[in-house]
Amino acid sequence: MKDNKPHNSFFTSDKDLYLRIKKYKDKEAFLTAYDAYAEDIYRFVYFKVGNTEDAQDITSSVFIKAWQLVQSGQLKDDGNYKGLKNFLYKVARNEAIDYYRLKHSTSFSEADIDADEKDIEDKSQDVFGEAALSLDKDILQKNLLKLKREYRTVLILYYINELSVSEIANITGKTKGSVRVTVFRALKALRELMEE
Repeated sequence: MKDNKPHNSFFTSDKDLYLRIKKYKDKEAFLTAYDAYAEDIYRFVYFKVGNTEDAQDITSSVFIKAWQLVQSGQLKDDGNYKGLKNFLYKVARNEAIDYYRLKHSTSFSEADIDADEKDIEDKSQDVFGEAALSLDKDILQKNLLKLKREYRTVLILYYINELSVSEIANITGKTKGSVRVTVFRALKALRELMEE
């Protein structure tokens, strides 16, 4: 997992960056956060919408919206100082949902999973690892876009952006067990698409 250390030497850690933004609404710290997280947020959005221009627009919108929410005091402390990254992913997820609502002009809500709360971890089903060796990005993206939104979201967060199950649970509002089950089901669905 890559380390998102702030690029500005003034901010010595993610914790310092997070505190400066939360407590002081520090614009310089927020710009540093942009430098640290923009690429990950863009990648997350790109694999959700499948269009470079829209992904760039939505990513810009994510950071504008996030700054507005910071200014209004809506950056919450989750106790582990990953709150800023989780906060940005939540805003990105909501902006992507809004994009689909506007694009398709239909009511949309992510389906809740009705799975058992059990740990499912199957490392042998690393479809993304297999795909990286045998398929190019366009083919993988094409198959990802065929998945339902909930599956696409967890796969992008877990495999492409390399977030932990806990972080994904925080972003999506699901339990860790539900996230694990969703990842398992999404991998199975992706494998079936790739075998067609």
